[in-house]
Amino acid sequence: MLCALAYLAYLRWRGRAWLTRAAALTALAAALANPAYVREEREPLPSVAAVVVDGSESMSFGQRTQIAETVREQLLTEMDADASLEVRIIETDSRTDGTNLIGALEGLMADVPRDRIAGAVLITDGQVHDVPEDMARLGELGPVHALITGDPDSGDRRISLVQSPDFGIVGEEAQFLVRVDDPVSQTATVTVSVNGGLPRRMTVATGEDTPLPIEIERRGDNIVVVETPAGEQELTLANNRTAATLSGVRDRLRVLLITGKPNAAGRVWRDLLKSDPSVDLVHFTILRPPFKQDITPLEEMALIAFPTEELFEGKLNEFDLIIFDQYERRTVITMSYLANMARYVADGGALLIAAGEDFAGPASLANTPLAGVLPALPTGTIEVGAFTPELSDTGKRHTVTQSLDGQSWGGWVRYIKATAEAGDVLMTARDGDPLLVVDRVGEGRVAQLLSGQIWLWARGHDGGGPFAELIRRMVHWLMKEPELEERQLRLEAQGDTLRATLRTLSDNAPPLSIETPDGSIMEPTWQAAGPGEFVAEAPIDRLGLFRARSGGLEAVTLNGPANPKEYAALEATGEVLEPLASLTGGGVWTLDRPGDRIPDIRRVGRGADAEGGNWLGLRERGAYAVRSSTSLPLLPGLLAALAIVAFLLLAWRREGR
Repeated sequence: MLCALAYLAYLRWRGRAWLTRAAALTALAAALANPAYVREEREPLPSVAAVVVDGSESMSFGQRTQIAETVREQLLTEMDADASLEVRIIETDSRTDGTNLIGALEGLMADVPRDRIAGAVLITDGQVHDVPEDMARLGELGPVHALITGDPDSGDRRISLVQSPDFGIVGEEAQFLVRVDDPVSQTATVTVSVNGGLPRRMTVATGEDTPLPIEIERRGDNIVVVETPAGEQELTLANNRTAATLSGVRDRLRVLLITGKPNAAGRVWRDLLKSDPSVDLVHFTILRPPFKQDITPLEEMALIAFPTEELFEGKLNEFDLIIFDQYERRTVITMSYLANMARYVADGGALLIAAGEDFAGPASLANTPLAGVLPALPTGTIEVGAFTPELSDTGKRHTVTQSLDGQSWGGWVRYIKATAEAGDVLMTARDGDPLLVVDRVGEGRVAQLLSGQIWLWARGHDGGGPFAELIRRMVHWLMKEPELEERQLRLEAQGDTLRATLRTLSDNAPPLSIETPDGSIMEPTWQAAGPGEFVAEAPIDRLGLFRARSGGLEAVTLNGPANPKEYAALEATGEVLEPLASLTGGGVWTLDRPGDRIPDIRRVGRGADAEGGNWLGLRERGAYAVRSSTSLPLLPGLLAALAIVAFLLLAWRREGR
């Protein structure tokens, strides 16, 4: 540029030696450019092709795995024969939720220069879940070809929970939406069970969202399992069952406390129940029995008549728990009311009796219709004398009293001698006499405390005892809290391990069987973990619903989401990958038998088509690496200097004339 400017200025001043000046400036510019002949020693670099194999669970259906293995071997055989092609291969993880082939492809080629990428081949059933909406960035990885394994005409029935609430109020209904998809049938049978209980059946229209009301049975986790039988076309039964966890929350706990007569324990019961803000307490105390002679007018005894008929007949079922505190049978609560309470318990209610001295007499509740639900009946004897309550062998295992083992307790001085006819004796008095007995009656539960002296613990007598903890755990057991079930089977998935936990009152654990999502059965062995506690573990490598059974107990758990993407659609199809193949210049082929031959592999140039009816193309990039180079100057410095001086001398001579 400077030489050109200098020459233009020379012409403007009308220099006479314009030709020799131009030659001198040209020689100067050439010397400054230092032209040279360069010779390079190049090493050709192979183009890189990716092979991504779908290792997801959906590939295990039908002959897809066998087809994929055959295709993989054929591809590698042909590609390895081409020395100018480097092949990278990866298989996706079967434990992830969904088939993520695109992420695997991008990760595999992340360190490869884009000018060396020959293309990619995806071996899959076509159900890919990470194809981005904007596929522009994938263009440089192309051409991307897809080899679809599996019969495209095979159908599958599947069930899914379209809507499943996370929580609800105990006793109320939660609204679910269930959907059954079937390629053939117009209707399907759906079976619903909650917490392993008796299933109920209903018929739904396939391809439509159907409302499914579920009553929330208990506080805490409620496992809802929805199933449908096999359809006319089935690839797997793994997606014919789904489940959801519904957390039950109690709105308010309604308690009816009936105190037979004023006593020291009455205020302790009342204070304990009133201290809990989630408890609505109705306290009924009989201050004066009907036969007692008292000249006090009734209008001065109470402002209104107590609503016995409303409480014990009309609204009895609205209570969650009924407590009799040292109650003696009187005409205030009639036999018909007590019969209502017995039916209330059998239908799912809860009853707690804290027996006083009257329980051993002729006016005992054991001589009423309630006797049919009582686990322990009095002998008619009242034992008096200091004793310290103790846990029985069963009590050391039962969830109500297990946590109390090893604590030091204060003594009591009186209890009602009784015979345990049913249920479990958790605490004993002298000579092993039952002191605390619990039992299940029909759908309900009953607890009997055969002494009215638990208030001594609350007052700290003789060091006191775990009054509040014992009553709270007993009430929660009566309310059927899941964590306090004495016979309980739990199942949970922890990564690649399935863990089953059994709680029982027995020394031995019944055999365990676990049904996997694909219908196969595992039978791991129990290992003792403590008194009445057993643990078993088994390795797992599948997503979906697992169901465990042991000794009449049942538990379910989900490994992964309730509706795994992997089972949402199982048909072998190229529709998902067709847009990607079209964008990158690749093709899609379907191989439905292990013996099908793959398309021929051809190397094509950068701008050529990369797919045909029976062949797929991988680009020849022509990349290379320079290992060494030599250069030869075309205008040596000395020669350039002589030429410049010679031209300048000629120019001066011309200008000097």
